[in-house]
Amino acid sequence: MAAAVVGKAAAMIGFPQAYLEGKELKETSSLVTELCRHFYTQGWVSGTGGSITMKVHDASIPKAEQLIVMSPSGVQKERMQPEDMYILSANGSIISSPSPKPYPNKPPKCTDCAPLFMKNRRLSLGKRLRKLGYKAYEMRNAGAVIHSHGMESCLVTMLNPQAKEFRITHMEMIKGIQGHGYYDELVVPIIENTAYENELTDSLTKAIEAYPKATAVLVRNHGVYIWGDSWIHAKTQAECYHYLFDAAIKLHQLGLDAATPDHGPIRRSTHSQNQNFTKLSVKSGVKDSQNQTDSPRRCIVLDIEGTTTPITFVTDVLFPYARENVGKHLNLTYDTAETQEDIKLLRLQVEEDLRQGVTGAVPIPHADEGKENVIAAMVSNVEAMIRADRKITALKELQGHIWRTGFECNELKSVVFEDVPEALEKWHSSGIKVYIYSSGSRLAQRLLFGNTNNGDLRKYLSGFFDTTIGNKKESRSYKEITETLGVDDPSEILFVTDVYQEATAAKAAGLEAIISIRPGNAPLPENHGFKTVTTFSQI
Repeated sequence: MAAAVVGKAAAMIGFPQAYLEGKELKETSSLVTELCRHFYTQGWVSGTGGSITMKVHDASIPKAEQLIVMSPSGVQKERMQPEDMYILSANGSIISSPSPKPYPNKPPKCTDCAPLFMKNRRLSLGKRLRKLGYKAYEMRNAGAVIHSHGMESCLVTMLNPQAKEFRITHMEMIKGIQGHGYYDELVVPIIENTAYENELTDSLTKAIEAYPKATAVLVRNHGVYIWGDSWIHAKTQAECYHYLFDAAIKLHQLGLDAATPDHGPIRRSTHSQNQNFTKLSVKSGVKDSQNQTDSPRRCIVLDIEGTTTPITFVTDVLFPYARENVGKHLNLTYDTAETQEDIKLLRLQVEEDLRQGVTGAVPIPHADEGKENVIAAMVSNVEAMIRADRKITALKELQGHIWRTGFECNELKSVVFEDVPEALEKWHSSGIKVYIYSSGSRLAQRLLFGNTNNGDLRKYLSGFFDTTIGNKKESRSYKEITETLGVDDPSEILFVTDVYQEATAAKAAGLEAIISIRPGNAPLPENHGFKTVTTFSQI
């Protein structure tokens, strides 16, 4: 492209020609080149397939407006040079394109920016797929997007041609995926190859919307899109994803299920197995005013307080421990990134509380006013929040970090009802996946079930949900859980809770709901209409 044209394009979007020749853009182009060579050795971009795009990081420019450097399509990735890159605006318009190389090299192509194509225009599959990489920039504010053709990312979609998701849990490399830990279940949506661009674009958009925690989308028989906040994050996650895909394939070859905590033998869906699921769900102890038979269920989601654990343990042990140790915890960990993030979240919450006139909220001083003043205000706010039993993420995150110290120092030991361990083991061995949904943070949940009076029960649990997925008394939270678990019919999920409003919200979302009657639980409204159990052996 002629310099005059480049300069005109740059000026139109607010970038001077000098910027296109500056340090930031040159470094980013060199980095994309280096990564493409590295990805070639990994088998991710061989045979001219695959691509990588990256935002040009510049602290003076908002991320949403930063330029994008993109590797060209249909060329040998391992032989590219920085001058071979395409430079695009944030909306996908080409600002600068590379000059063709002499024969026998193919001319570089850049066909993945939306403004270049009319709606419904037919394109080659590779062109359409790379175009779709922009969805991660538009919908997730990504800093880099990697499109890999790695063999494992292709084969893993073939293990079950009907599967709409890839699932794996209890693998160390899951910790390398944003928002996930060892005990979590990693879920990656799978979309189908299609003949037309608009169909594939729609399916990718729907997948990103339906899986808000996902940082990747698999394309069956083709490859995977992976994105991250920065190129480092995208690269790290790409390595972890490919490792996990490969692990799942090898486990499958051994007849083992990657999606179960113990990676036991793969359980085939049979008529007799469905009958066993039904038998598990209709024992005589369950009260059902309509005397109806339960449908087979795939998942059970459990509340904690008043369901698996006595309310008194939470109110008389955990809450007091957090309240009594908040000042000590903040003093000891004040300079850590984790505590600074806790302070940031609480500061935002308190500012909102002050605007709403919430009782007990006091301003938190700026860090410049001294550590002691900040901690004193934090303690005052946390104590007020605990007294009011606030179900807010900022408080729950801090409490989880305080409780972690308590469990590590053996100052805390969690309690579950006697029937809980046996029920968890029974459901797990029957192939029913069990999850936890609590207002406590996921960290707090893992600590509680990992340090019980009956040992570590996390091996029976497939995942944890907290208030980051939504309020427990709102039906949309349970719709989100249904999407995350990937069941076709929400009635295949059983939710057990002691709170009538939570059961009502779950039922409105289509889930089956049972109310737990335990010592110390609040009374239920008359004619509430829900099944009730006093022990998990009745489920």
